[in-house]
Amino acid sequence: MCDEMLRGLGKWLRIAGYDTAIAEPGSADRQILEMAAKEQRLLITRDRDLARQRLARGRVLLLSEQGMAAWAAELKRKLGIDWLYRPFSRCLLCNCPLCPGPGPLASLLPEHIVRDPDACWHCPTCMKPYWAGSHVRRMRNRLRRWAMNDSDAKV
Repeated sequence: MCDEMLRGLGKWLRIAGYDTAIAEPGSADRQILEMAAKEQRLLITRDRDLARQRLARGRVLLLSEQGMAAWAAELKRKLGIDWLYRPFSRCLLCNCPLCPGPGPLASLLPEHIVRDPDACWHCPTCMKPYWAGSHVRRMRNRLRRWAMNDSDAKV
């Protein structure tokens, strides 16, 4: 689970295929910690005050580095995160595992993608469609650099 200030990191963990909850904006620290405990999640934060709370014991990883690439390296080092675990297998919005095919919102996809159902996926919960557009190549390259622990991989 990522706190509000690490929303971007949470999305990258989802891109890599990890089941990652992201705290809602404006959530109280206690509420975030209780949710992490209830769902048996490790809370990733940069908030020292949050990490010092009694409820945080054994449940919080305080990142010390600065910036996305440094956080990616720190998670790889401290948690063994494999940035190539299951890329593009989770919905970026709601974290649900994706299903193959265009789904009910196929009309939103480019026609050439809909004709090839192996080239697209959809979220069964929020119905968001996904397909391998040009941005996916760039995202995969970033995940590969992070997997190799390349310090030049910046966001």
